[in-house]
Amino acid sequence: MKALTIDIGNTSIKYATFVEREMQQHGRIVGHDVDALVAELHDTDITHCICCSTRAVDTQMHSRLMSVAPQVMILNHTTRIPIRNLYRTPQTLGMDRLAAVVGAYHITKADTLVIDMGTAITYDFITSKGEYMGGNIAPGIDMRLQALHQHTALLPLVTATGRRPDIGEDTETAIRCGVLDGTKYEIEGYISKLSLKYPNLCVFITGGDLIYFDIDKKMRTFAEQFLVLRGLNEILLYNVEG
Repeated sequence: MKALTIDIGNTSIKYATFVEREMQQHGRIVGHDVDALVAELHDTDITHCICCSTRAVDTQMHSRLMSVAPQVMILNHTTRIPIRNLYRTPQTLGMDRLAAVVGAYHITKADTLVIDMGTAITYDFITSKGEYMGGNIAPGIDMRLQALHQHTALLPLVTATGRRPDIGEDTETAIRCGVLDGTKYEIEGYISKLSLKYPNLCVFITGGDLIYFDIDKKMRTFAEQFLVLRGLNEILLYNVEG
Protein backbone atom coordinates (compact mmCIF):
# COMPACT_ATOMS: atom_id res chain seq x y z
CA MET A 1 0.00 0.00 0.00
CA LYS A 2 1.28 3.45 -0.93
CA ALA A 3 -0.40 6.16 1.08
CA LEU A 4 -0.70 9.92 0.69
CA THR A 5 -1.20 11.94 3.87
CA ILE A 6 -2.36 15.57 3.65
CA ASP A 7 -2.54 18.24 6.33
CA ILE A 8 -4.42 21.32 5.13
CA GLY A 9 -3.60 24.03 7.66
CA ASN A 10 -4.42 27.71 8.02
CA THR A 11 -1.68 28.90 5.68
CA SER A 12 -0.44 25.91 3.66
CA ILE A 13 -0.88 22.31 2.55
CA LYS A 14 1.68 19.82 3.87
CA TYR A 15 1.84 16.31 2.46
CA ALA A 16 3.88 13.12 2.50
CA THR A 17 3.73 9.71 0.86
CA PHE A 18 4.42 6.47 2.71
CA VAL A 19 4.96 2.83 1.87
CA GLU A 20 3.72 1.24 5.07
CA ARG A 21 5.58 3.38 7.67
CA GLU A 22 8.49 4.53 5.51
CA MET A 23 8.19 8.10 4.24
CA GLN A 24 8.96 8.37 0.52
CA GLN A 25 8.56 12.06 -0.24
CA HIS A 26 7.15 15.18 1.35
CA GLY A 27 6.36 18.75 0.41
CA ARG A 28 4.58 21.97 1.27
CA ILE A 29 2.38 24.20 -0.86
CA VAL A 30 1.74 27.75 0.32
CA GLY A 31 -1.97 28.53 0.30
CA HIS A 32 -4.77 26.03 -0.32
CA ASP A 33 -4.40 25.12 -3.99
CA VAL A 34 -5.34 21.44 -4.11
CA ASP A 35 -4.85 21.44 -7.89
CA ALA A 36 -1.15 22.27 -7.33
CA LEU A 37 -0.91 19.25 -5.04
CA VAL A 38 -2.62 17.02 -7.59
CA ALA A 39 -0.23 18.25 -10.29
CA GLU A 40 2.79 17.31 -8.17
CA LEU A 41 1.48 13.79 -7.54
CA HIS A 42 -0.29 12.98 -10.80
CA ASP A 43 2.17 10.30 -11.94
CA THR A 44 2.52 8.39 -8.65
CA ASP A 45 1.02 5.01 -7.82
CA ILE A 46 -0.82 6.03 -4.64
CA THR A 47 -3.58 3.66 -3.52
CA HIS A 48 -4.90 5.37 -0.38
CA CYS A 49 -5.18 8.94 0.85
CA ILE A 50 -6.05 10.46 4.22
CA CYS A 51 -6.61 14.16 4.74
CA CYS A 52 -7.19 16.43 7.72
CA SER A 53 -8.14 20.05 7.24
CA THR A 54 -8.82 23.20 9.23
CA ARG A 55 -11.53 24.00 6.66
CA ALA A 56 -14.40 21.99 5.25
CA VAL A 57 -13.50 19.53 2.49
CA ASP A 58 -16.16 20.03 -0.19
CA THR A 59 -17.24 17.62 -2.91
CA GLN A 60 -15.00 19.23 -5.52
CA MET A 61 -11.89 18.94 -3.33
CA HIS A 62 -12.75 15.34 -2.50
CA SER A 63 -13.09 14.44 -6.18
CA ARG A 64 -9.77 16.12 -6.98
CA LEU A 65 -8.06 14.00 -4.32
CA MET A 66 -9.68 10.89 -5.78
CA SER A 67 -7.93 11.65 -9.07
CA VAL A 68 -4.66 10.92 -7.20
CA ALA A 69 -5.80 8.02 -4.99
CA PRO A 70 -8.81 5.75 -5.58
CA GLN A 71 -9.56 5.58 -1.86
CA VAL A 72 -9.76 8.85 0.08
CA MET A 73 -10.45 9.20 3.81
CA ILE A 74 -11.28 12.57 5.36
CA LEU A 75 -10.36 12.44 9.04
CA ASN A 76 -13.16 13.50 11.38
CA HIS A 77 -14.35 12.79 14.92
CA THR A 78 -16.11 9.57 13.86
CA THR A 79 -13.01 7.99 12.24
CA ARG A 80 -11.59 4.93 13.99
CA ILE A 81 -8.29 5.79 15.70
CA PRO A 82 -5.68 3.66 17.53
CA ILE A 83 -5.96 5.65 20.77
CA ARG A 84 -8.79 6.52 23.17
CA ASN A 85 -10.08 10.07 22.75
CA LEU A 86 -11.30 11.54 26.06
CA TYR A 87 -11.83 15.08 24.74
CA ARG A 88 -15.26 16.26 25.93
CA THR A 89 -16.20 17.75 22.55
CA PRO A 90 -14.51 15.55 19.93
CA GLN A 91 -16.51 17.22 17.16
CA THR A 92 -14.71 20.53 17.87
CA LEU A 93 -11.22 19.06 18.18
CA GLY A 94 -8.79 20.02 15.43
CA MET A 95 -7.96 16.88 13.50
CA ASP A 96 -4.33 17.95 13.11
CA ARG A 97 -4.05 17.92 16.92
CA LEU A 98 -5.49 14.42 17.04
CA ALA A 99 -3.17 13.17 14.29
CA ALA A 100 -0.14 14.65 16.06
CA VAL A 101 -0.81 12.80 19.33
CA VAL A 102 -1.40 9.56 17.40
CA GLY A 103 1.96 10.04 15.70
CA ALA A 104 3.73 10.81 18.95
CA TYR A 105 2.17 7.91 20.84
CA HIS A 106 3.13 5.46 18.12
CA ILE A 107 6.76 6.48 18.66
CA THR A 108 6.88 6.66 22.47
CA LYS A 109 4.07 4.55 24.01
CA ALA A 110 4.70 6.86 26.99
CA ASP A 111 3.20 9.89 28.73
CA THR A 112 3.70 12.47 26.00
CA LEU A 113 3.16 16.18 25.50
CA VAL A 114 2.89 17.37 21.90
CA ILE A 115 3.56 21.05 21.22
CA ASP A 116 2.65 22.24 17.72
CA MET A 117 3.92 25.71 16.86
CA GLY A 118 1.82 26.93 13.97
CA THR A 119 -0.64 29.78 13.52
CA ALA A 120 -1.71 28.88 17.05
CA ILE A 121 0.40 26.98 19.57
CA THR A 122 -1.30 23.82 20.80
CA TYR A 123 -0.34 21.71 23.80
CA ASP A 124 -1.78 18.18 23.76
CA PHE A 125 -1.26 15.36 26.24
CA ILE A 126 -1.62 11.59 25.86
CA THR A 127 -0.95 9.05 28.60
CA SER A 128 1.16 5.91 28.45
CA LYS A 129 -2.15 3.99 28.27
CA GLY A 130 -2.99 5.65 24.98
CA GLU A 131 -5.61 7.98 26.44
CA TYR A 132 -5.76 11.43 24.88
CA MET A 133 -6.67 13.76 27.73
CA GLY A 134 -6.95 17.04 25.81
CA GLY A 135 -4.82 20.14 25.65
CA ASN A 136 -4.55 23.90 25.49
CA ILE A 137 -4.50 26.47 22.68
CA ALA A 138 -2.50 29.71 22.74
CA PRO A 139 -1.72 32.41 20.15
CA GLY A 140 1.16 31.68 17.80
CA ILE A 141 4.21 33.88 17.31
CA ASP A 142 2.88 35.90 14.38
CA MET A 143 -0.49 36.32 16.10
CA ARG A 144 1.22 37.76 19.20
CA LEU A 145 3.30 40.16 17.14
CA GLN A 146 0.25 41.25 15.14
CA ALA A 147 -1.83 41.73 18.30
CA LEU A 148 0.71 44.11 19.88
CA HIS A 149 0.65 46.23 16.73
CA GLN A 150 -3.10 46.16 16.09
CA HIS A 151 -4.28 46.70 19.66
CA THR A 152 -1.97 49.60 20.54
CA ALA A 153 -1.64 53.08 19.11
CA LEU A 154 2.13 53.33 18.72
CA LEU A 155 3.78 49.89 18.77
CA PRO A 156 5.17 48.89 15.35
CA LEU A 157 4.70 45.55 13.62
CA VAL A 158 7.88 43.57 14.30
CA THR A 159 9.07 40.36 12.62
CA ALA A 160 10.22 37.31 14.56
CA THR A 161 13.61 37.35 12.83
CA GLY A 162 16.23 39.84 13.95
CA ARG A 163 18.31 40.80 16.96
CA ARG A 164 17.40 39.17 20.28
CA PRO A 165 19.46 40.58 23.16
CA ASP A 166 18.80 39.32 26.69
CA ILE A 167 16.85 42.50 27.41
CA GLY A 168 15.22 44.65 24.72
CA GLU A 169 17.40 47.64 23.86
CA ASP A 170 14.78 49.50 21.81
CA THR A 171 11.12 49.09 20.94
CA GLU A 172 11.78 46.59 18.16
CA THR A 173 13.91 44.25 20.27
CA ALA A 174 11.64 44.79 23.30
CA ILE A 175 8.69 43.42 21.31
CA ARG A 176 10.66 40.59 19.66
CA CYS A 177 12.27 39.45 22.90
CA GLY A 178 9.02 39.86 24.82
CA VAL A 179 7.10 37.64 22.40
CA LEU A 180 9.76 35.00 21.69
CA ASP A 181 11.20 34.73 25.20
CA GLY A 182 7.72 34.84 26.70
CA THR A 183 6.66 31.97 24.43
CA LYS A 184 9.77 29.98 25.34
CA TYR A 185 9.05 30.40 29.08
CA GLU A 186 5.44 29.40 28.43
CA ILE A 187 6.57 26.19 26.72
CA GLU A 188 9.11 25.35 29.42
CA GLY A 189 6.47 26.07 32.07
CA TYR A 190 4.06 23.53 30.57
CA ILE A 191 6.83 20.95 30.36
CA SER A 192 7.95 21.54 33.95
CA LYS A 193 4.40 21.39 35.32
CA LEU A 194 3.53 18.11 33.59
CA SER A 195 6.93 16.60 34.48
CA LEU A 196 6.09 16.94 38.17
CA LYS A 197 3.09 14.64 37.70
CA TYR A 198 4.61 12.46 34.97
CA PRO A 199 8.36 12.06 35.71
CA ASN A 200 9.02 10.12 32.50
CA LEU A 201 7.28 12.67 30.30
CA CYS A 202 8.32 12.78 26.65
CA VAL A 203 7.86 16.00 24.69
CA PHE A 204 7.54 16.40 20.93
CA ILE A 205 7.76 19.88 19.41
CA THR A 206 6.64 20.36 15.83
CA GLY A 207 5.45 23.15 13.56
CA GLY A 208 6.97 25.91 11.47
CA ASP A 209 7.84 28.27 14.34
CA LEU A 210 10.09 25.68 15.98
CA ILE A 211 13.03 27.33 14.19
CA TYR A 212 12.96 30.26 16.62
CA PHE A 213 13.56 28.17 19.74
CA ASP A 214 16.23 26.22 21.52
CA ILE A 215 14.39 24.48 24.34
CA ASP A 216 16.42 23.15 27.28
CA LYS A 217 17.51 19.66 26.17
CA LYS A 218 17.35 18.46 29.79
CA MET A 219 13.57 18.58 29.35
CA ARG A 220 13.62 15.49 27.08
CA THR A 221 12.29 17.30 24.04
CA PHE A 222 12.35 15.92 20.51
CA ALA A 223 11.84 17.89 17.31
CA GLU A 224 9.71 16.10 14.72
CA GLN A 225 8.76 18.06 11.62
CA PHE A 226 6.34 15.46 10.22
CA LEU A 227 4.44 14.40 13.34
CA VAL A 228 0.96 15.18 11.98
CA LEU A 229 1.68 13.42 8.68
CA ARG A 230 3.07 10.35 10.47
CA GLY A 231 0.01 10.30 12.71
CA LEU A 232 -2.30 10.46 9.71
CA ASN A 233 -0.46 7.48 8.23
CA GLU A 234 -0.94 5.51 11.47
CA ILE A 235 -4.65 6.26 11.45
CA LEU A 236 -4.93 5.17 7.82
CA LEU A 237 -3.02 1.93 8.49
CA TYR A 238 -5.24 1.25 11.50
CA ASN A 239 -8.38 1.54 9.37
CA VAL A 240 -7.10 -0.32 6.32
CA GLU A 241 -5.38 -3.16 8.14
CA GLY A 242 -7.92 -3.36 10.99
